Parts: sequence; structure tokens; C-alpha cells
Amino acid sequence: MKVINTLLFALLIANFSLTQEAQSQFKTLVVGQFDKPDERYAIEVAITDLFTRNGIAAIPSLNVIKQGANSTILATDSVQKMLKDMQINKIAIVNVRGYDRKFKISDKESELKAALDRTSIYHIYREEATSVSFEFTFYKNGTMFFRDILKCSNISDRDSVIKRIRKKLPKRMAKKWSKI
Repeated sequence: MKVINTLLFALLIANFSLTQEAQSQFKTLVVGQFDKPDERYAIEVAITDLFTRNGIAAIPSLNVIKQGANSTILATDSVQKMLKDMQINKIAIVNVRGYDRKFKISDKESELKAALDRTSIYHIYREEATSVSFEFTFYKNGTMFFRDILKCSNISDRDSVIKRIRKKLPKRMAKKWSKI
């Protein structure tokens, strides 16, 4: 009886380990929607690092598309096939929603191509602003499945914005991002 229980327990542990490995091999592509390449790079690297530390395998879009290239090419069939071959099954789009704390999550769902086609009129930091709201939109197979807003306050420059994101996002992920 002990041998059977031990064997069943070992099989259960092995099955759990294989399931975790299968889930972790898929990655999320992080796309920062910013006009300035340095802002895009800073956000994508920071978010990718935070995702990876919190159990979401991720890579920045700068590893997939050339710097300065239009991100709408990510919605084309050939690039989608390439992403699938690279084990990337989700796309996370990060942009600034505005410099106020009153923004709510939008009810409107958009297709991946339309979301990638949008241009950002905002920068990571603006001189007069003391807070900034970031919007995170997640797509799987070209369909939006999750959206959230992260509000960062008490900011004074671009570095303080990145610092606030690094502090607040892991807490927000643990609290609200169970769908990811």
C-alpha cells in the first residue's frame, strides 16, 4: 500500500512538473507604444524583466522587429507564424493612457492590428505631471483577453517613473492578473 501511494505521489509530482514546463515554454511579447526609441526600449526592458521575475516568460519586441520599424507588422500572418515558431503566444501592449489618476479601464475591445496601429501622443514623463497611467493590453491569437491600468504617482522624471513601475507592477500582477 505504501509503495502504491508513493508511486502515485511521484506520478502526480512528475505530471505537475511537466505541466509547469509546458506552460513556461510559451512567452509573452512586450510591445511598448512610444515614439521615442529610448522610451520604448526602457519600458520594454523593464516590463520584460518584471514579467520574467514574476513567472511570465517574456521578451521585448525589439528582439523580434527592427528598431524604428512599425509595430503593425506584428499582426501580419508571416510574423504571427514566426512568433508561433518562437513559442510566443501572447502579446502585451504597453502605453501611456494619460497623466491623470482618473482613467478607467476601457470597455471597448479592439483587434490586434488596430491596437498596434495606434500611435502614442504621450511620453513616459511630462514636466508638469505628478502621475502617469499606463495601460496594459494583452492579446492571444489576435484577440484581446485582458486589459489593466497601472497608475504611478509621485513622479519627478523618467527614472522615477521606471522606478515606480518596478515597485508597483509586481503587486498589481499578484492582485489582479490571474488571467495572464
